[in-house]
Amino acid sequence: MTYKNENTLHRLESQGNGECFHTSYEREVERLLGEVRESPINYPDHIDGKERLSAHRFRDVSPGDERILVGVFQRGHSGDVNDAVRASRNAFPMWSKMDWTDRMRFFTEAADIMRRRKYELAAAISLDNGKNRYEAVADVDEAIDFINYYCSEMRRNQGFERVGDPPYPEEEVRVLLRPYGVWAVICPFNFPLAITTGMTVGALLTGNTAVLKPSSSAPLPVHLFYDVLDQAGLPDGVLNLVSGYGTEVGDPLANHPTIDGVAFTGSLQVGQEIMRSAPLGRPRPVIAELGSKNPIIVSLSADLEKAAQGVTSSAFGFSGQKCSACSRLYVHEAVFDEFMGMMVDMAEGLTVGSPFERETAVGPLITKTSMDNYIRWTKKAARDGKVLTGGARDRTGELAHGHYARPTIVTGLPDAHELMKRELFAPLLCAQPYSSLPEALNKANSTEFGLTAGLFSRDQSEISEFLEEIQFGVVYVNRERGGSTGAMVGGQAFTGWKISGSTGKGTGSVHYLPQFMREQSRTVCR
Repeated sequence: MTYKNENTLHRLESQGNGECFHTSYEREVERLLGEVRESPINYPDHIDGKERLSAHRFRDVSPGDERILVGVFQRGHSGDVNDAVRASRNAFPMWSKMDWTDRMRFFTEAADIMRRRKYELAAAISLDNGKNRYEAVADVDEAIDFINYYCSEMRRNQGFERVGDPPYPEEEVRVLLRPYGVWAVICPFNFPLAITTGMTVGALLTGNTAVLKPSSSAPLPVHLFYDVLDQAGLPDGVLNLVSGYGTEVGDPLANHPTIDGVAFTGSLQVGQEIMRSAPLGRPRPVIAELGSKNPIIVSLSADLEKAAQGVTSSAFGFSGQKCSACSRLYVHEAVFDEFMGMMVDMAEGLTVGSPFERETAVGPLITKTSMDNYIRWTKKAARDGKVLTGGARDRTGELAHGHYARPTIVTGLPDAHELMKRELFAPLLCAQPYSSLPEALNKANSTEFGLTAGLFSRDQSEISEFLEEIQFGVVYVNRERGGSTGAMVGGQAFTGWKISGSTGKGTGSVHYLPQFMREQSRTVCR
């Protein structure tokens, strides 16, 4: 059976039911806002199937409106981490010996629950990390896609067990992949359900147990994910959840002496520290996705309208807070001025607003720190280059209570400038002209990162040269819906090259699940 993505909005619109998307989402937003305003919930941690409250807690507010308290979450510590790892260790023998088809049933049920609770989960994402309705529902869709795709991969590979070729007549050989043990799963704020689900299901479906740490900037969707798996009947101790700050929970978890593997999505600095931190000198797998500085090239032969749409959606979707966001733009010098005019028009036409509003294209940045960084970087852009549009915080009306940044385009920065080199996680696009495709490719590749890249061209020789020479794991040509963003599970493997990833194997691909297992050959002589 051919795998199909969830793709809710596209499916409903193709059926003529697009308005159902909006009414369903708005109903859940109204219900959720009523709940949090009436009595914010104190969300417990979960260790060995039991709720745990801490002596210290933290208050999580909505980035779109800091007057809204999302909830109160536990501020865990190393003792909680020790207990969670111990619970996972105790559950591992039972879980790892369970037939893979039996494990899979928990996750197919979880996918069904997510589908039934889709708009509730999407409303929680909008509230806690500021995604607009389209991006929030897509986040839930991707989570469902990860579950269904990874289950299909387990089925296709028959649990990753095969009969080997016997070297001698008396030998029977079976080769299989077996789980490592207990994994730490450390989640990002920007895809709090999708990426969390992908990493966690990758670990659990293959027979490992896990300890889950939500981002302290967007913990609510991760707690709801735990609730989904609990509702699906996942046995106690297989998955444990400890929330809190990185120094108090993330570090003790990633550095725990009995953690057998780490799945991490987040900053380069933290990821590199995790990869260097194998406790007791014992090698262990680290599956890390560590961001990027993604380029798009617009050639002389490009369809400029299509290119402008593809760049705009990739640069400013979710306020640029995606590891796949386009932040470097190289445009052929003969069309540079024309194209930049089109880009300015498109950027200024984007509605910056509350994530709950239908027309909103650009929602808030995640924290005050992110906003402070945006202001500092746009001042540098104005000082060292030319800001064509944006460069300021939007405080219009109710937006004054959130972290809203105008989409910003800057030209004239030199190649070595900080803004051309570092990942920003903000709606800030740096553009340069180029004179030849080899020059543009050299500029695009001149980075330590290597996640996503795009080209817009109608010249087949340019397309071939780009595909052959570009040094990024996920590349797109003439993709209007997202020139560097929008990889779909099962279609585009999401793979970081160079320092953008630790394994060179992508999520949502045939190579993902085997990373959570190690190979064993079994020979029995007759």
